[in-house]
Amino acid sequence: MSARRPAVIFIFITLVLDILGIGLVVPVLPKLVQHYQGGDVTAGSNVYGLLAALYALMQFLCAPLLGSLSDKYGRRPVILISLFGSAIDYFLIAFAPNLAWFVAARIVAGITAANYAAASAYIADVSPPEKRAANFGLIGAAFGIGFIIGPILGGLLAKFGGVKMPFFFAGALTLANWAYGWFVLPESLDQEHRRSFSWKRSNPVGALLALRRFPALLGLVVTYFIAVLAHQVYPSIWVLYTGYRYHWTELQTGLSLGAVGVMAGLVQGGLTKRVVGALGEKKTVQYGLALAIFLYAAYGFATQGWMVYICIFFGSLAGLVTPAVQSLMTQSVPRNEQGELQGALTSLSSVAGVAGPLATTRLFGYFVSDKAPLLMPGAPFFWSSLLMVLSLAIAVPSLKRIHKAPDVV
Repeated sequence: MSARRPAVIFIFITLVLDILGIGLVVPVLPKLVQHYQGGDVTAGSNVYGLLAALYALMQFLCAPLLGSLSDKYGRRPVILISLFGSAIDYFLIAFAPNLAWFVAARIVAGITAANYAAASAYIADVSPPEKRAANFGLIGAAFGIGFIIGPILGGLLAKFGGVKMPFFFAGALTLANWAYGWFVLPESLDQEHRRSFSWKRSNPVGALLALRRFPALLGLVVTYFIAVLAHQVYPSIWVLYTGYRYHWTELQTGLSLGAVGVMAGLVQGGLTKRVVGALGEKKTVQYGLALAIFLYAAYGFATQGWMVYICIFFGSLAGLVTPAVQSLMTQSVPRNEQGELQGALTSLSSVAGVAGPLATTRLFGYFVSDKAPLLMPGAPFFWSSLLMVLSLAIAVPSLKRIHKAPDVV
């Protein structure tokens, strides 16, 4: 293991395999929950929102702990724990006879869900400041590749092997990814940049309060939180929304997510370096947030399935925001606190993951029910559009206060 130097390519492979597993189950999980609710759209939407919120709540409670552990013991052990927890989640759902098993699976997955945070810290470890935006864009590229193959394959497996087959396949793939991490993935955080463990920094409240030491960063953190909250509309209701409004099957949904993957791979893997190089990180954030305002509204107004693909094509450019924001934030925090930063951001994402699914699934369920004053299945997307207006308003002054932190404190 020591013979291998840590590099972005290693963590990129881990992320691709991880996201491929997630992509496999995305087209079928909401409909599987709906099936256990007797096929009722509103009831299925509400229960799915609760399960998503439960996962995010457990992640909120545990992510700072895993982030702090990665600052002390390294990124690799945390990534291995996360992957093993994901495998357990997939197999529990695959064998689930009722929704109680879903609850157990989501709890396990939420407790160990630190792969993205650890991967982000890994990238910060091995990337010089001027290359971080481009390298964080590779996370988006990994999402792209995973979602090109995963949802399409998941839809095919569900069609020909049954609705639970994608979960068996995803579980096996995640175990293979764990084996790759065990035998191949090198550690990125050397001993001299590690720091002692502290319970004060390792709880969600403590991790978030620790960010007060970087006042220039707080506005951008709030911007990030609101953007993540708005983004919850996609994993929360995409399958339910497209199934209800356009009558898409699992395979059609998988194809649409595959299109999302293609565009994400092209934009974040190929355009990030060029756009950020031309505009700079701060302008990239502002333009991307402005574009997202119109993107969410366009999804809500799309009355035909083909319109969704137009939104996917142009809206993918808004994905440039995340690597640019990540780059700015990591440059504002010393190297030996990157794990804590990513843990805090993951906790914030988890708060959004609790509130977002609860809000969007209930908005969707209400506006497709007989109780609504008018039928408006796109209501959750309009809500996300308004959130992005707020995010942009906070980002503009906050970007003026960002500055580079020392390497180690």
